[in-house]
Amino acid sequence: MASNRAHRLTRIDYWPGFVDAMATLLLVFVFLLSVFILAQFFLGQEVTSKDTVLTRLNAQLAELTELLSLEKSEARDLQETLASLQANLATSEGERSRLQGILDSSGTAEGEAVGRIVTLEGDLKSEQQVSQRALAQVELLNQQIAALRRQLSALEEALNASESRNTESQTQIADLGKRLNVALAQRVQELSRYRSDFFGRLRQILADRPDIEVVGDRFVLPASVLFSTASDDLSQPARGELDKLAGAILELQAQIPPEINWVIRVDGHTDVRPVQSTSRFQTNWELSAFRAIAVVRYLISRGISPDRLVAAGFGEFQPLDTAEGEEAYARNRRIELKLTER
Repeated sequence: MASNRAHRLTRIDYWPGFVDAMATLLLVFVFLLSVFILAQFFLGQEVTSKDTVLTRLNAQLAELTELLSLEKSEARDLQETLASLQANLATSEGERSRLQGILDSSGTAEGEAVGRIVTLEGDLKSEQQVSQRALAQVELLNQQIAALRRQLSALEEALNASESRNTESQTQIADLGKRLNVALAQRVQELSRYRSDFFGRLRQILADRPDIEVVGDRFVLPASVLFSTASDDLSQPARGELDKLAGAILELQAQIPPEINWVIRVDGHTDVRPVQSTSRFQTNWELSAFRAIAVVRYLISRGISPDRLVAAGFGEFQPLDTAEGEEAYARNRRIELKLTER
């Protein structure tokens, strides 16, 4: 049996590196997915805002274009009216010249011709006044058309500037995502390296305890090493083992840079059998949680910073061995330590 257990521990010692790599890849993938969702959210907000501005500017552009078309139509009408008045003026002047010739050649019709000339002169003055008013209106329309053209030019510049800002925003978001990905990858690599160093140091310190093992990315201590049955009081031998553990954590705490937000999570687990009726714990939840808290309190008393420790109780719901029997129950009653991000 001891040979089988040694063989199992040897196989488990090769496993943490692979699990560390898989955990690292999973963390990188989750972070990348979060960054991608965040970038898509901000990009969607930016594009929605730009689309709203572009829609409003396009509506104003269409309205101004319609007004410009109307003004051009009115200008054409006035120009046609002016041309008609100028034609009438030319006709009147021709008639005046003809009557003047008649007046010069025939003295008998002088009175009638003079009256006709006076009438024509009056009509001519009226036509000239109408023509002047038409010219003034044409000038005003030309000014309005020039103003509309300036507004159209300003709108086009605003549209171009908006499209340029939109392109710059997308570029900045993409650049931010790349930098965040690089930073995350660096943090994950650093934490993975410290995790490997930490577990390697623990294996050296606790090499004389074959019942303490590494499972995945967790360091597993049997509850029988630390506590009596249905109790959360640390035994004296357990305190010696935890002193070694505290020394390793203090070394780790001095090595990891302060910008890495790491914690040691202490998890308590029990087997599936309910606690004894005489126990002060009503359920296995309470027993597992209080045992984890007891370990955390002791580590704090040995100098570990409280903000680097987390206690959690899982009861019987995360067993290592689903078989029934005392050996499986003993494996499932345990305290696990995991170096992770907060």
